[in-house]
Amino acid sequence: MKNTFAILLTGFILLISCNKENKDNGLVRVVFDPGHLKFISTSLNPKKETMSALYGNSKALESLSKENSQPESGTVIKLVTWRYHENPQYTGGTITGELVSIETLQSDEKGSVSYEMKNAESNNLSVNKEERIQYLMSYHPVSRP
Repeated sequence: MKNTFAILLTGFILLISCNKENKDNGLVRVVFDPGHLKFISTSLNPKKETMSALYGNSKALESLSKENSQPESGTVIKLVTWRYHENPQYTGGTITGELVSIETLQSDEKGSVSYEMKNAESNNLSVNKEERIQYLMSYHPVSRP
């Protein structure tokens, strides 16, 4: 009887002592839903510790594949930027963290281009829209097998 009690007590202590702590340091990960847009390319900025993913529709893929400086009519492009952090489950790996910005580039049927930036860090940040449009149009689509 004493042995059974000792085994049960030891088992109970082992079960309650196994506490897996989540050390996320208060970071909040955001998953971006691109909707109907498809992944086109990605980039990494080690100085700012950010990573970006470029999404777009079929017109965006055509424009970027042709290396046009201006998007074709009907183009929709979104550049989503996150901070990256070390992956706690894999040494040496990085994962996306908090959302930094979402930049949207659209071209209507007449060919006029609109640019919008939603910045999570500061809404007062002024950007040169023409420079950002040229930057977004300079992306090269990843090659697909």
